[in-house]
Amino acid sequence: MNAVIDTTNQDNAADAQNPDYKALEQQYGLGLYPKRDAVMVRGEGAVLFDEDGKQYIDCAAGIGVANVGHCHPKVVAALQKQVSELMVVPNTLYNDKRSLLLEKLVHAAPKSITHAYLCNSGTEAVEAALKFARVSTGRTNYVTAMRGFHGRTMGAVSATFTKKYRDPFAPLVPGFSYVPLNKVDKLDAAVTEDTAAVMLELVQGEGGVNIADQEYITAARKICDKRGALLIVDEIQTGFCRTGRFFASEHYDLQPDMMTTAKAIAAGVPMGATLLSDRIKVEPGMHGTTFGGNPIACAAALATIDVLQSENLAERATEMGAYFEQRLNEKPLSQVRSVRRLGLMIGLELKGKSQPVLEALMERGIIALPAGATVVRMLPPLVISKEQIDVVVDQLHELLA
Repeated sequence: MNAVIDTTNQDNAADAQNPDYKALEQQYGLGLYPKRDAVMVRGEGAVLFDEDGKQYIDCAAGIGVANVGHCHPKVVAALQKQVSELMVVPNTLYNDKRSLLLEKLVHAAPKSITHAYLCNSGTEAVEAALKFARVSTGRTNYVTAMRGFHGRTMGAVSATFTKKYRDPFAPLVPGFSYVPLNKVDKLDAAVTEDTAAVMLELVQGEGGVNIADQEYITAARKICDKRGALLIVDEIQTGFCRTGRFFASEHYDLQPDMMTTAKAIAAGVPMGATLLSDRIKVEPGMHGTTFGGNPIACAAALATIDVLQSENLAERATEMGAYFEQRLNEKPLSQVRSVRRLGLMIGLELKGKSQPVLEALMERGIIALPAGATVVRMLPPLVISKEQIDVVVDQLHELLA
């Protein structure tokens, strides 16, 4: 008689050694994100590697997060040191890394900024700014721009114009109105004596890489001053050298009352910050956070800012962005309506849908982003090389000619 061999335990052991990561996410994840067919396991500079060892030039950078590149050695070393010393301390106690980061952020910001509030994400930075605007002005209304994007929490999504983000969660926070970007007359008409704040992106990332005009931003500052409203600048995607300046406000010689920042602040460690002028008046206990400003995130942010400044990545963003655009213009792109760029933040507005192009790029080892239905957005790490840009542009020429 032949013996029956039970291989169940062997199969389970094999599964444990070689798990199907895609199946696990599909089974246990919430399904909120449209997935691309790759499991990323390692990153270095401007390159990601999947579980099969395939390389991808990363023109998404974690949606504008990895400005200093993936796993920059200085950031990794700072994290390793910090986790061996102190991982958590509440904001009711002082902390060395938090104190140094607060100082560094204020010194890097426009002169109007005198204080900073540390949190965990961009949407939290926006929520704080909205609350601080109400309590500082005694007003409850806000004006933001059409095609703007400010986050997914209830206040932040109320500030966001796009219906697909808003409508499923109505009714939202009342008091928001929306005006076209770069239309001074529309902004002037919308801001009243009841407006607590105007909140604008200087470059609308999710909205299509739409760049604000100097005239519009100058007028926004004057209108806010005239009506007693605050001006909040959303630099969540444009901050930390992405546009060729440390903050995009520098392009406009702008002195905001508040700035919201996040994404690239800590090279991938979750962190956000609301930067504030002396016009913002708050009292102890009005707002707070458990994890915001924790030593690990602060150590990562300090190392990240040091890399951004010591490696002159703002200048590099200008240089690499100009090179990217120059290479794009070497051949006709019949499927492209326009190219919009500030620094190394690039939007290609197509004559058709962007999704097929994004999928084709992915198959060719390039990760890019949408910005609306018809825009391909490029947000590569600022350390990307000219040789890597050449590869990306050659593929775009093939796909969009």
